[in-house]
Amino acid sequence: MRIRSVRTLPAAVAVAATVAGSSLSWAPAASAQSAEPTPSTSAPSAPKIAAETESGGVIILKKDPGGGLLAGAAFTLFDSEGKEAASGKTDAQGQLALKDLTPGVYRLKETSSGSPLHDTVDDQDVIVTPGVDTPLTIVDPFKDASVLLKAKDDKTGKPLAGSAVNIGSGDKTLLTLTTGSDGTASGKLPTNSQTSSNFWVKQIKAPDGYEIYKPSKTFQAKPGDPVTVTVTNAKTATNPPPTHKPTDKPTEKPTPDKPGKDEATATQSAPAPATDTPTTHETTSSTAAPAPAGSLAHTGADATPWLIGGTGVLIAIGGGALFAARRRHTDGSTDDN
Repeated sequence: MRIRSVRTLPAAVAVAATVAGSSLSWAPAASAQSAEPTPSTSAPSAPKIAAETESGGVIILKKDPGGGLLAGAAFTLFDSEGKEAASGKTDAQGQLALKDLTPGVYRLKETSSGSPLHDTVDDQDVIVTPGVDTPLTIVDPFKDASVLLKAKDDKTGKPLAGSAVNIGSGDKTLLTLTTGSDGTASGKLPTNSQTSSNFWVKQIKAPDGYEIYKPSKTFQAKPGDPVTVTVTNAKTATNPPPTHKPTDKPTEKPTPDKPGKDEATATQSAPAPATDTPTTHETTSSTAAPAPAGSLAHTGADATPWLIGGTGVLIAIGGGALFAARRRHTDGSTDDN
């Protein structure tokens, strides 16, 4: 029997031919690998990067300014794209745990304080670290009290504009208000206690035409409650107007002073017209007495009417004396004849 050689087998495979009777079998002499290996099902999968997949968290502790724990405060956490990543409310111990968060920067928003006396805080950024629960303490402030200021006339109750006051606590001024045209002004007054807080109000400027109210007044206010403060003012005291309006001209005409006794004597004893024998009146007039001491000086204009009147009197007296002298002379001549 003739055996033909086989040349089509791969060079990498050695084939041994065994002839057993009329049958032919093939058996590889050595193990061979395929040119394109097939992946084994037992090969391990690609390893994971622990630093990229390990999560983190945030533990929130909620308090008020006095240190009290606040339950029921609601928070929402947003990722860098603005999508909600987690949310929840604080428990009876004031705590909220937000876990299984991908590391990164988040935005935390308080949606409710859970208390009628407390206000919420502003939004803030939170950094989540791989494998760490970051603690975060948040303090909710007390709500402000709403203050309404009223200014009135103490007699009529009329609203007054322009009344300015300071409102404060202790030695600090917390708020300054000025009433408008309706006599009112409003503002927010910060509080620091769950119960009523004490405050004072002091007027620093009174309305026009009114006296300033100098004493300080006190009042109380609770967080979130409205309170009204009223300030009353009295009108500024004014002097009554004069009954007569002042003028540049005197109200009464000045009258010349009446002459004294000596002046009257001097006026009546002025010298008569010249005669042969001087009279007693002529001697007296030449030594007229001076004006009495203590009287005010008089101008020539004031004495002119008196001088004119006195001159007329003297002329009349002189004329009478001359007439009497001539008549006596005539009577004497007649007797001689």
